[in-house]
Amino acid sequence: MTSASRRILGFGIVGVGMIADFHARAIKDAPDCRLIGVCSRSSERTGEFARRHEVPFATTDLKMLLSRTDIDVICITTPSGAHLEPAVAAAEAGKHIVMEKPLEVTLDRIDAMLEATRKAGVVLMPIFQARTGENVLRLKSALVSGRFGRLVLASAYVKWHRSAVYYADSWHGTLKLDGGGALINQGIHGIDLLQWFAGMPSEVFSWNTRRVHTGIEGEDTAVASLRYPCGALGSIEATTAMHPGWARRIEICGENGSAVLEDDFLVRWDFRHVREEDKAILAARPDPTMRSGAGAPDQMTHVGHLRQISSLANHLLHGSALELDGPEARKAVALIQALYASAKSGRSMPVPA
Repeated sequence: MTSASRRILGFGIVGVGMIADFHARAIKDAPDCRLIGVCSRSSERTGEFARRHEVPFATTDLKMLLSRTDIDVICITTPSGAHLEPAVAAAEAGKHIVMEKPLEVTLDRIDAMLEATRKAGVVLMPIFQARTGENVLRLKSALVSGRFGRLVLASAYVKWHRSAVYYADSWHGTLKLDGGGALINQGIHGIDLLQWFAGMPSEVFSWNTRRVHTGIEGEDTAVASLRYPCGALGSIEATTAMHPGWARRIEICGENGSAVLEDDFLVRWDFRHVREEDKAILAARPDPTMRSGAGAPDQMTHVGHLRQISSLANHLLHGSALELDGPEARKAVALIQALYASAKSGRSMPVPA
């Protein structure tokens, strides 16, 4: 199916959990996009979601959703370990896919998804909304241009709060559907940014524990040490057990400059050679539209999702470049799998390709 011949891009959503609301709001606000259908296993929850977001078509039958010729894109917002099956079905039906993070909980399942979309010739756009922030992009540009010089340290800290109620559902914190705990669900946002900024570490050593949410299968707290191919070092800290939850923090330290990013606010921007534009960066105020939901998942906004869905629409309708694809989003899960393998074995681990 080609969408370039139509002005409006039709969307369907599979899964009606909390994150589906952010997708629905983003689709509503995105130019040339319309939410046409929604599907989940619960007829009651699907109907309620459809009424709340004024979706004209609601069903519990995925085949019925995928059979609609006015739907071009499927947003998959099911639990993480249940992404593969609807993605394959959507690809085989010729639908493009927006996939909520992470792509899946194992590399084997991710690779099966990537192969299905490649074979079908459809676009797979993963959601990593933090990448769309103005200062995230500014930091990335400074790294690419070489302003930092040789990297010394590159670290990510995702110290958030999640309540006992959050883990009381059927899937959060489980190995099968969440893939683990604080690293793969919450920490992945910082981990994705870190590897995008500094590249993939060559070796990691990690410790996992459960300090507060002792009833879950995954970790509520993790700490890791990183070694990069260039010789730089780094750290990752992730938790859902602390109160009240702090902004996601990325630290990049180099021989010629260093920066600290909290959510999308640059709290430090220090360079050996100061430029005129640096003054405006240091004088700027935090952007509340890019807050991360550190204290609870519903505290974040849908702005990042809106930017990504708008980018996909521009790609499909007008041929613009797609800023993030499946192979790129795979990297964060590959790094997290190395962290889990290290914590389980008690040894340092290479990061798989």
